[in-house]
Amino acid sequence: MMGGMAEGDTILRAKHRLADALVGQSIAVATPNPRGRAAGVERLDGRTLEGIDAHGKHLLFDFGDLVLHSHLGMSGGWHVYPRAARWRRPRSSAWVVLGGERQDAVQFGGPTLRVLPASRVAIDPQLARLGPDILAPDLDLDAVVASFRAADQSRTLGDALLDQRLTAGIGNIFKSEACFGARVDPWRPLSQVTDEELRTVLDQARAQMLNAVKAGGRHRFAVYKHRGPCGRCRGPVRHRGQGDANRTTWWCERCQV
Repeated sequence: MMGGMAEGDTILRAKHRLADALVGQSIAVATPNPRGRAAGVERLDGRTLEGIDAHGKHLLFDFGDLVLHSHLGMSGGWHVYPRAARWRRPRSSAWVVLGGERQDAVQFGGPTLRVLPASRVAIDPQLARLGPDILAPDLDLDAVVASFRAADQSRTLGDALLDQRLTAGIGNIFKSEACFGARVDPWRPLSQVTDEELRTVLDQARAQMLNAVKAGGRHRFAVYKHRGPCGRCRGPVRHRGQGDANRTTWWCERCQV
């Protein structure tokens, strides 16, 4: 089961599990909920799933000349069940069911489920604006740092880390955790963050998220939703909303300077 707050590590784990269950098979498509029928996913029925790509918080299912685009947001989730197993949620709430030979993959909720012509993926407005995937094997960290430098330097670091146009995949959890790991204050404006500090924060985000993928989601957080003093310096761990979206940031005001 893959749900909750979907950041890049969650999506990469979902990609691996969904690919193991379905890639290379002819897929039977069902849309128990009207939301799935509105997305036109029934056009994929009987097609072979050739591969699955993850980019940041987005999943792209390759059905040849058509692509299924899924974005889970804060509330969506992909579940994988053995055929005929009991589901954790009502069938009527499933947006789409992708049935393979022995397993079914089910998406519940989320802001995005749609079918695109494969020829339009590279120029699709929602996808083309995404920055480099923080978990990409060939990530060019210099290019990511340059994109942060080209952004508004009055923005605070924590807010900028959530901007999927700068780098895709970092969410609220690893925004806080990466800044803590790098000992950098997420409330500093970008103009006061050195290139070396920015690179360290991005390195921390990437390393911690890859570790979370390997750990299968069983990951202990240092400051995110932390109660009590900082485990590193015993200073106070604070939290408050940050940026236009008012997403909560967690940090230690003593050892993150």
